Amino acid sequence: MKAERTTVGRHEDNTFQIPAHSVSGHHAEITLRGNDIHVKDLGSTNGTYLNGEAVQETVVQPGQIIRFGMIEARLEASPPPGAPQKKVLDKTTVVPQGVKLSELDQGTQRVTFDPKTSPFQKKKNVAHKVFIGIAIVLAVGIIIVIVKLFKLFP
Repeated sequence: MKAERTTVGRHEDNTFQIPAHSVSGHHAEITLRGNDIHVKDLGSTNGTYLNGEAVQETVVQPGQIIRFGMIEARLEASPPPGAPQKKVLDKTTVVPQGVKLSELDQGTQRVTFDPKTSPFQKKKNVAHKVFIGIAIVLAVGIIIVIVKLFKLFP
């Protein structure tokens, strides 16, 4: 990793874009501090895990498995300069890069979301509910003021 700060997420502006529904738009941040590699969850919906345990921020060692939502990655140690490269066979999977515009006309399979069977959670939008509540209270207050004004000036 050449950069000192690297981002992981579904959006294109991340250093490592992972186009998977279980990965948040800006899922996690990986930073290099001295010789330590830190991973920090950025408030993702489906969490960041190190060796199966949920983490907010932690140091990652070579060989450990990091999971972003349902996507797993393993930190590999870099060989020292000049060391012979050995080929390691593992379960590497190529992640598709989404749907191309030309493929949209060919028809697609309909995917439905069932929150009862899905392992993913939806974020609760508390701010939206608070905004609606305040708007209702203000509307009622304005109506009361208008009614009182009409009673004062018949």
